[in-house]
Amino acid sequence: MVAGSRGYDGGKKINGRRRHLICDTTGLLLMINVTAGDVTDRQAATVMLPGLRERFPTITKLWADGGYTGVLITWALTALHLVVTVIKRSDDAKGFVVLPRRWVVERSFAWLLRSRRLARDYEQRPDSIEAMILWSMTRLMTRRPAAPGRG
Repeated sequence: MVAGSRGYDGGKKINGRRRHLICDTTGLLLMINVTAGDVTDRQAATVMLPGLRERFPTITKLWADGGYTGVLITWALTALHLVVTVIKRSDDAKGFVVLPRRWVVERSFAWLLRSRRLARDYEQRPDSIEAMILWSMTRLMTRRPAAPGRG
C-alpha cells in the first residue's frame, strides 16, 4: 500500500480516495486526479487547473459545484485567466434537484462506474486508478458512434 494515498473524508465520513475530474461540456474526460480522501476539492483544483490551462489553452470558463468556492475563484481568474462559475444548490430545495451544467460531471462518474473495476477501490496506487479511469473512458469514447457527416 502506498503511504498517504488514502485518507479520511470528513464530509462523507469514509476512508479512501477521491477522484477529481475535469470534463468537457459533453462529459468526456479532459483531466483526472486521484487523491487521498482528506484532500479538498479546492486543493485538488489548484493542482489541476494549471495543467488544464497548459493542455487546453482555449478553455476560458469552468462550471463547478459548491466545493470550489472561496479564493480559488479569484486565483483562477487572476493567475490562469479562467472564469470559474459555482453552481450552488438552492437552500429551499428538498431531495434530488437537477442543477444546470453540474449533472455533466455526475453523469461522467456514472459512466465510469459501469466498469466493474472502478466500482470499488481495488487498486493500491493512485496512478493505477487514473490508468483504469483513462482505459474506461477510452472504451466509452471508442464505442460512441460518430455524428453523421463527420467523415
